Amino acid sequence: MRKTILVFGRSGQVATALAELGTASDAKLEFAGRDRCDLLVDDPARLIGQLVPAAVINASGHTAVDKAESEPEAAMRLNRDAPAAMARACAALEIPFVHISTDYVFDGAKTQPYVETDPIGPLGVYGRSKAEGEAEVAEIGGAWTIFRTAWVMSPGGANFVNTMRRFAAEREVMRVVDDQHGRPTLAADIAAVCLETARRSADGDRSLQGLFHLAGDDDATWADVAERVFEHAGRRTGRRPALARISTADYPTPAHRPANSRLDTAKLQRTAAWTPRPWRDTVDICLAG
Repeated sequence: MRKTILVFGRSGQVATALAELGTASDAKLEFAGRDRCDLLVDDPARLIGQLVPAAVINASGHTAVDKAESEPEAAMRLNRDAPAAMARACAALEIPFVHISTDYVFDGAKTQPYVETDPIGPLGVYGRSKAEGEAEVAEIGGAWTIFRTAWVMSPGGANFVNTMRRFAAEREVMRVVDDQHGRPTLAADIAAVCLETARRSADGDRSLQGLFHLAGDDDATWADVAERVFEHAGRRTGRRPALARISTADYPTPAHRPANSRLDTAKLQRTAAWTPRPWRDTVDICLAG
């Protein structure tokens, strides 16, 4: 039986976590970064056809939310067209396909955490490109799994925790949005679930086929996360910026962001016997790295 799992992406948070998992386990992973398959111009189906792996994980994508507003063609190419090409090739070769999506497919108007069956309503180009990518993958069929996740964080890479850690050493006062609510998610947890799903699916277990929400256990605002980072900074260096909690209206950005990004993970917990991680633990792990 084929053993190699092909991962599209190399330098992003989840791809990096997958590489660390592969090193620490017996998983045989091959990574296709931009140097091997530039998804803006290359057809990923060609690489899939050459390798015929046991499974494919798509950990790539256009994730610059604000930048997507000014380059919608690139966002659509990376978040809709490339995943569709991967899914089509995987379906034709009967290869399981695992794809990562986002909370930004929702408009944030719901007052409760979102479940998988809630209607979508993306507010901007990024969310729309991811929503259309989901639809393409599902329509193509085959053994596909989509994990929607949110507020991804890791010890390395570009993410909110690391940005706040840097600002903690530079600023006296930090103004941070306090009316957007989400569930911070550790990239390593996403990687572990994606890898387990790929391996199980490659062995013929289809229990994790379909759409699932994969996120942290409890709720926070961006200001809550920043406060946790500043508390750590204060204990470590004795220097802690003052935190000013502000509204989204006080910090305008090119892309509109959902006020409620909370994802209900009950379906994944039931299906995979999986336990989500509390957000404070996620932040602490990132700060310890």
